[in-house]
Amino acid sequence: MNHLNPQISKIILGIDPGTNVMGYGVLRVTGNKAELVVMGVIDMRKERDSYLRLGKIFDRVTGIIKEYLPDEMAIEAPFFGKNVQSMLKLGRAQGVAIAAAIQRDVPIHEYAPLKVKMAITGNGSASKEQVADMLQRLLKLKDTQMPHFMDATDALGVAYCHYLQMGRPESSDKHFSSWKDFAMKNKSRISE
Repeated sequence: MNHLNPQISKIILGIDPGTNVMGYGVLRVTGNKAELVVMGVIDMRKERDSYLRLGKIFDRVTGIIKEYLPDEMAIEAPFFGKNVQSMLKLGRAQGVAIAAAIQRDVPIHEYAPLKVKMAITGNGSASKEQVADMLQRLLKLKDTQMPHFMDATDALGVAYCHYLQMGRPESSDKHFSSWKDFAMKNKSRISE
């Protein structure tokens, strides 16, 4: 676990990107103990315009950051699926959430879905229900605290995965503190 000073508290915002429903979860870490602050979803299903959905993501993530003042944001990396259009849309949603964090100077940590599932359940092919059940046990959440949408528990899982990584040596996960930092670490992705 982490070796933080027990008096120091850190807030972690977890994001599960989505274009219809985007999950978020906020954890407070004090010493080596994590507790739920809030989890929920940004529901964009009624918005037909894909660009307005991106605007809503930006506004809501910015609002969550302003309200809960996270020290760090952990976001799930899009997984590679067969549908290129879905991947493009998911990547845009993730990018907009990252932009909101960068605008507010919140450091970003990205985790692959497999790593999140492995960290929470010990099984990289765990179902959303298994992840939610394990988080409920780990954080001692009541049934009434569990959300309707699994996107919220997925986001909480990303935050909890980051909590488990705290105090460990840097891994291969991507960490960006600014657009310049992103550009420096991704030179092959930038065209001139």
